[in-house]
Amino acid sequence: MSDPERTPAEQPGAGDVDGVTVPRRKRGGEGADDPQASRRGMMIVIPLIAVGAAIVGFVMTGMKDNAIYSKPVDQLVAQKARFQGRAVRAEGNLVHGTLERRETPCEYRFTIAKNGVEVPVRYAACVVPDTFRDVPGMDVGVTVEGALQADNSFEATSVLAKCPSKYEMKDRANKGEQMPHAALE
Repeated sequence: MSDPERTPAEQPGAGDVDGVTVPRRKRGGEGADDPQASRRGMMIVIPLIAVGAAIVGFVMTGMKDNAIYSKPVDQLVAQKARFQGRAVRAEGNLVHGTLERRETPCEYRFTIAKNGVEVPVRYAACVVPDTFRDVPGMDVGVTVEGALQADNSFEATSVLAKCPSKYEMKDRANKGEQMPHAALE
């Protein structure tokens, strides 16, 4: 039922509903060419981007200051200027015969070593891990957290002792030892 006198856009079904012309929306929504709408959109987007960048900046600078480095004691002493007075973890083996507990003030003192470099440690607390014992014939791996001092000593705030591997424990048990990681007192 085409009407030859109407243009294709005026034909029924091309925007007409029951003979009433319905205006069509532009693609992309109304006002796509409106510079005022674009400006309003940018006024929302730019502050959001600025706030997001500020949050990322605060997180990154905060994390940088709170980073704790973990170094073997030989590297820690070699880079003393970089780590002195900062929170750091030092790794090494307990030097046999250096572990002592003092009652007044209650503290532990010992020495850890790695690759021939020894560092005396002071741990001002009364409680250490059960596996932190000076057992003859067994190397005890120790990680201390704290700060390296100017005299190459270490003030520890925590002490972690590494347990012997299950293979080492099995080997010692086969030789008749019971609980080789526990010290005889």
